[in-house]
Amino acid sequence: MVAPHTDTPAAPPRANAVRWFGRLQLLQLLGKSERTMAWRVADPRSGQDLMLVLPRVQPAGAAALERWQQAVRQASRLNHPQLAAVVESGVQDGWPYVAYDPRDAATLGEHLPARGLPGLEAASLATQLLQGLAYAHEAGVSHHDLQPYLLLVSDTGQLRLAGLGVACEMAHALAQAQAAAGTVPSEGGSLRSQREAAERDVLASGIVLQSLLTGQPALDEPDVGRVIARLPPYCGTNGREIVRMPWTTAQPVPEPLRAIVNRATDRQERQRYRNARTLLRALEGWQTTESGAAGGPLVLLADRLRTAGVLPGSPGGAERAARLTLMDRGRTIELAEVVLEDLALSFELLRLVNSAQVRGAQISGSGPVLTVRRAIAMLGLDGVRRAALALRPWPGPLNEAGAGELQRLIERCKRAGRVALALRPAGYDAEVIYLITMLQNLGRLVVAYHFAEESLQIRRLMQPAPAAREGEPEDPGMSEEGAAFAVLGTDIEALGNAVARYWGLDEGVLAMVRRHPVGTPPRGADGDDEILRVVASCANEAVDALALRTPRVAAALHRVVARYGRLLDFGVRELQAALQGPVAGPVGGPLRAAPAGLAPLDETPATPQRPRT
Repeated sequence: MVAPHTDTPAAPPRANAVRWFGRLQLLQLLGKSERTMAWRVADPRSGQDLMLVLPRVQPAGAAALERWQQAVRQASRLNHPQLAAVVESGVQDGWPYVAYDPRDAATLGEHLPARGLPGLEAASLATQLLQGLAYAHEAGVSHHDLQPYLLLVSDTGQLRLAGLGVACEMAHALAQAQAAAGTVPSEGGSLRSQREAAERDVLASGIVLQSLLTGQPALDEPDVGRVIARLPPYCGTNGREIVRMPWTTAQPVPEPLRAIVNRATDRQERQRYRNARTLLRALEGWQTTESGAAGGPLVLLADRLRTAGVLPGSPGGAERAARLTLMDRGRTIELAEVVLEDLALSFELLRLVNSAQVRGAQISGSGPVLTVRRAIAMLGLDGVRRAALALRPWPGPLNEAGAGELQRLIERCKRAGRVALALRPAGYDAEVIYLITMLQNLGRLVVAYHFAEESLQIRRLMQPAPAAREGEPEDPGMSEEGAAFAVLGTDIEALGNAVARYWGLDEGVLAMVRRHPVGTPPRGADGDDEILRVVASCANEAVDALALRTPRVAAALHRVVARYGRLLDFGVRELQAALQGPVAGPVGGPLRAAPAGLAPLDETPATPQRPRT
């Protein structure tokens, strides 16, 4: 028998040479790494071919062999469609091994074309891999050496992971050596080791996903373990290589998928996925939005919108509904001010009056409704009361921490609305300006409510990190778009836009509620709709600037002035005055007095050029 751990290629065998591992005939070496190797073997007893996986180094002593056998027994008890079932395990001539039935599957290396796979196909295989890994990790089992030759892919695209736990003893010996050398902390015991092994598996999954898309191994190194060792500090390693998706690939790679892959292999440990579930959710989110052409990003939210609404009623919703029951139906302005205190109720009224049924029955031929007072006139006081009582009470399904974050975001959005009121050109309806500014934050609000944990991840990824060495610049965080791609698989703004489309808002309004891209200065404002979009974008960017670290705030505000000041006729002083207005409290005050040139608040503007209400 040829020793399974040899690194030197064997001389070509003679035609009649037969190599054996116990009773198993060695047919073909499928792959090898520093930790494991896999063979295709023939089993004369069963008459079928098997896949044999062995460690590259024999366990050092009886205790180590017992640990290996115990770990493999634990892994073999796991039952999951994406984990290859163990046919046999044992020890032959001091070499422990595990055998699997490959059925009709080929290894990933045999399955993968040199051009790589299309995005959805690659994501499907990676999703299956992560489903199996997540199941194993939650059972306390790690793989320790995830390699392409240990991934079995059938002709129908079904993936199974083999070799679970086979490299456990080599990983254990490496951890012991690092602890003895002082390169990693010795405290924490098995829980720390288990967490680090799971994180290494997730990092390996990201490296494999990149190779699925490019068709080539990362860093031109087929051993995923060696790639990991060449990356920046990870579990005691000190590599300096960077693994990112190349800009040019044979197969086009969509930006959200590119962001997911790049986060999985990010040079900063803090930016990488911490567990298989988070990477899995990002990939599933992208697949859902990419394949659900009819619904797009809304597919991610459809069930949640039905059960929890767009937003929960703001605190004090019951008292607000009681106030509505006591108010005179003729005092539309005062009613609107009460409603505008509750962002969820304001959005719910816009949804109701912009639905096809209401618009067709009551305002046939009219444009969308963008003021609460017009919605009140259409629905009547009883309709407003029913809408208020139908909202989920605060904070809906959120826990205390999530509710606090959502409340802070709502107050931040309202502050942006007040800034927009202060900066708006004369002649534009205050309520329209205010609600367009709110709607530009619809995606953020929906994510904070329906994806609270993911929202926290996105904010963490956006935070810059301190410089690695004194005198060097800090490591920048991700952009909001990139962080959302990496966490949700879709863009936050796309989610908000999908909800607005679901409400029945037309293409003109959908254009207004898209913020101006930060990297593209607005060149002009052709028409009222574009002015509304510009004012809201400016206010939101200014309030976003205040959330930056103190040394960066002044520069960010000057960029806002440079982008919008000439177009909207304001300077630094006017922007500072707008930002120094009230940061919280009722919004009714600024809406009471209409700017010159507007029709009374309870009437539709008479001039066609005025913004729609």
